[in-house]
Amino acid sequence: MKQVFNIITSIILLSAVTGCKKYVDIKTQGSLVPQETYNFRYLLNNTYTFEATVRMPDMAADDINIIDSAQMAQLATSTFYTYFVNAYTWQPAVYTVLGESDAEWDRMYNLIYNCNVIITETPGSTGGTDSLKNVIIAEAKVHRADAYLTLVNMYAKPYNAATANTDEGVPLVTAPTLDAKLSRAPVAEVYKLIIDDLTSAYAYLPKQNLFNTLPSRAAAFAILARANLYMGNYEQAGNWADSSLAIQNTLNNLSTLTTFSYPARLKDPEIILSKISHASSNAWMPTAFRLSDSLLNLLGTNDLRYSFFTIPASDFSSTLYTGRFFSKERIGSYDNRNLGPSVPEMILIKAEALARKGDVSGALAKANTLRQNRFTTAAYTPLTATTANEALVQVIKERQREFFCRGLRWFDMRRLKNDPLFTQTITRKFRGVTYTLEPNSNRYVFPISDYYRQFNPGITANP
Repeated sequence: MKQVFNIITSIILLSAVTGCKKYVDIKTQGSLVPQETYNFRYLLNNTYTFEATVRMPDMAADDINIIDSAQMAQLATSTFYTYFVNAYTWQPAVYTVLGESDAEWDRMYNLIYNCNVIITETPGSTGGTDSLKNVIIAEAKVHRADAYLTLVNMYAKPYNAATANTDEGVPLVTAPTLDAKLSRAPVAEVYKLIIDDLTSAYAYLPKQNLFNTLPSRAAAFAILARANLYMGNYEQAGNWADSSLAIQNTLNNLSTLTTFSYPARLKDPEIILSKISHASSNAWMPTAFRLSDSLLNLLGTNDLRYSFFTIPASDFSSTLYTGRFFSKERIGSYDNRNLGPSVPEMILIKAEALARKGDVSGALAKANTLRQNRFTTAAYTPLTATTANEALVQVIKERQREFFCRGLRWFDMRRLKNDPLFTQTITRKFRGVTYTLEPNSNRYVFPISDYYRQFNPGITANP
């Protein structure tokens, strides 16, 4: 299939995806030949497709709590915001406007389609060395693995070794086809592809890439660490985190920075692989993230993450809003909210692995290494614990402080929801109606839109 430069706007399973338009704009210039290897390099350089990730997990997580009637009223004024309200209130259907597709699903499968084209067609391309082809294929595999890890943690049950072979995952598409009959692969099979893609790719990648939008060996190791964490393979997760940190381990010391000098996303040494929400900024009304009291109490005002990454409601030039809002997208550069793997994530994955192994001092030492860069010297106090469980709780709390409103909190809530140390029932009120998320609720799995199921009846619905 020699059609890499004729990718159509109707993508796999899915209807129209506007993300392909940029490729069409490039390809119709007449200067590129589909069979040439370097064109796959150009394709991978398009960050619009390969850097994009999802937004709904932040809306559902307990990091945010919308209580101002003015914001609720604004969200209710247009069907454009229906998805936000439905995700925020854990509805059994998120995208409900007639003819509306799921932007998360579309974006991830668009990315996967392009990865499949690259992986399939690069070996037979001309003008490139075997070494270059191997790098290109490896980068595409890392992107594909990351996309599937995101999808399976949105639209399927959390990984459970006892049931992963029968739990329904997501459609697993590994060839650049537009007419396959689709069904949901088991969760275990999706994770197998993720692990296989990453382990077959990392040897061909540079340890670090010139730009953090391009996969590196450190990035492959980091996604392996994240995947194994979600699978409950804690020792392996810690080992992969170590491998990533052996390559990239720089932390931003917030006490030496200002909101003006904070590094832009593409120059941030903490970011191992940059991934950003495909939507417009959530730092503006009415879709700004109003932070929950529980998160703000966990942070405390001495934590520099409070002063760097949150702003008072008064910054919105209105007396109708209260509390504080997430603002990381506003500093350094716009769209500075990285959801991809980072040095802090690897440190805390290693810390969790050590805590679960019973190494209390080792776990706290890792977590405190991060914390020392999040406080002034005068305000810093180290985390302490006397038991492994206490250390684990401290690490999970530190994950929430570090990653609030960056996707990972929702995935933590999913994987920990039945752990007695972390089980909780969450309630939130929206326009007079109270919504409740119980630990065993089906709403910890996002619904698969009927929009896709009408074309592919083999894709069964989530309960």
